[in-house]
Amino acid sequence: MNPIKHFLRHTFVLLLAATVCFGCKSTVPDKPAAVQTPVEKHGQLSIVGTHLVDQNGKAVQLRGMSFFWSQWQGSFYNPTTVKWLKDDWQNTVVRAAIGVDMGGYLKNPEAEKQKVITVVEAAIKEGIYVIIDWHDHEAHKHTEQAKAFFSEMAQRFGEYPNVIYEPFNEPLEDADWATQIKPYHETIIQEIRKHDPDNVIVCGTRMWSQRVDEAAENPINARNIAYTLHYYAATHKQELRNIAAKAIAKGAPLFVTEFGTCAADGNGKVDEAESIAWWAFLDEHQISWCNWSVANKDEAASALKPGINAPGQWAEANISASGQLVRQQLLEKAKQEKTQP
Repeated sequence: MNPIKHFLRHTFVLLLAATVCFGCKSTVPDKPAAVQTPVEKHGQLSIVGTHLVDQNGKAVQLRGMSFFWSQWQGSFYNPTTVKWLKDDWQNTVVRAAIGVDMGGYLKNPEAEKQKVITVVEAAIKEGIYVIIDWHDHEAHKHTEQAKAFFSEMAQRFGEYPNVIYEPFNEPLEDADWATQIKPYHETIIQEIRKHDPDNVIVCGTRMWSQRVDEAAENPINARNIAYTLHYYAATHKQELRNIAAKAIAKGAPLFVTEFGTCAADGNGKVDEAESIAWWAFLDEHQISWCNWSVANKDEAASALKPGINAPGQWAEANISASGQLVRQQLLEKAKQEKTQP
């Protein structure tokens, strides 16, 4: 045989074999990359300037749902609900609202505390963040009880980066920031920091956590502190956004631990236009938020319709108008963030 032809034939066979092998290899599907949980992605949170930032110093905006007062809607305080909120509603944070007075913690401390513990443990397991909220309007009158509660929570959960503390849900209009609210916060912060040196603490402000401007004028001198801003879209509009913007301009980091899409009494119609305006404002300033609330109470603010008792697995027909609007926003933002580096 012609040696050149022999060489060419031999080369052709080798190339053909390589092509076949390469083709076979390319048909094997790649193993899907593991999906990071929010806590795996962001890790330890802290406050830098006016921003909540992750372990890499990058601003992070958490979004999720707040549970209702624990003494009245405690059936939702379970691992199944937490998992559903993470998986189906794309929550990166949930808020456990331990009711203090009106038959709550002050009357049944162990029962109410256990509900919060259940939610916190479930959030840690699911890899999302969780706010431990002392849901009280007059917390400065219950300082010793709050100290004991947050001391226990910090000892139990302070090692986990998932945890965020909220020592005073909504101080009333007649409370004073300088002489009542701020000193209370300083006392609770000191108690938490004995056991947890770095997790973020979000501090309630006067007038149902609206007067963040007062806190900005007279801030708490401590690390990793943010201030609570609450709003209900049909009641609180541009005027409150202006107050929030003023506080931010003064250097105050804000966290919306509770908001509603309806009126401040929890009823009325869902105000979609103002809800969207608020979300745009929060996105602009990278402010985290939790919607009020995971409940089946017959009111506009509830995410579920009356009579829906299931811990998750909620069909669209089970979800209220407010719940559907908020869930849509959560899903849209989660989708956007998945396309970002």
